[in-house]
Amino acid sequence: MKRSMALLLLALFSMSFLSACNTVAGAGKDIQGAGEKVEDTAQDCKDGKC
Repeated sequence: MKRSMALLLLALFSMSFLSACNTVAGAGKDIQGAGEKVEDTAQDCKDGKC
């Protein structure tokens, strides 16, 4: 019984950890996209196109 409970807890922890990694990776991509837009706008203003 203890072994089953330990395996269940390990499985739940692993699933939570893996889903958190996907969430952080997705957020990183969103932030990167926003940063690229800011960089493009800054470059346009530097070139006098804003």
